[in-house]
Amino acid sequence: MLYDKDIREPLFDYLEERYGKVRIIEEKQMGRSRADVVMVLPGELAGIEIKSDADTYARLERQVKDYDRFFDRNYVVVGSTHAMHIGDHVPKYWGIISVEWLDERVDFYMIREAVRNPNMDIKRKIRILWRPELAHIQEICGIARYEGKSKDFVREKIVERVPAEILHERISEELFERDYTKIQEQVEEFKRRKQK
Repeated sequence: MLYDKDIREPLFDYLEERYGKVRIIEEKQMGRSRADVVMVLPGELAGIEIKSDADTYARLERQVKDYDRFFDRNYVVVGSTHAMHIGDHVPKYWGIISVEWLDERVDFYMIREAVRNPNMDIKRKIRILWRPELAHIQEICGIARYEGKSKDFVREKIVERVPAEILHERISEELFERDYTKIQEQVEEFKRRKQK
């Protein structure tokens, strides 16, 4: 029996080998659910839900709705106990990856590749960015700084003013460049500039 903890690290290696340039973000809150994995790719984000052999489908319906609002593509990674039935529980445009023990290692098999999610909402997707990342997009795209305005206001202006294909690229680039060791410093610097 495979558990979530057995799947994660080998999954990340599999995704990097399959897709090339990727960045993995774990446990990201989106809506009422928490995405197990967000895979950043050039120009798009893929949500990945892990259903190990020990998991049930109890929350999956709600998770599907939340993932669909935030990500360009979605995948479910399932242990062998779920592989035969998971297609009945996720939309046809979701990708399905099975995972099992094979020759004393974790092995992955792409059952179905994900296609573009028709329900993604760019206004939700951009919420994954932090304030300094939004400010960087404003700067690069020549959008006013909107001093004293809320993050929601700024997000709305970015979505209005930046063509979608460029915005998808910019969101991915910001996430590729995200440095968790410097975020506190970046937030403080952003607040200092805002006060000037």
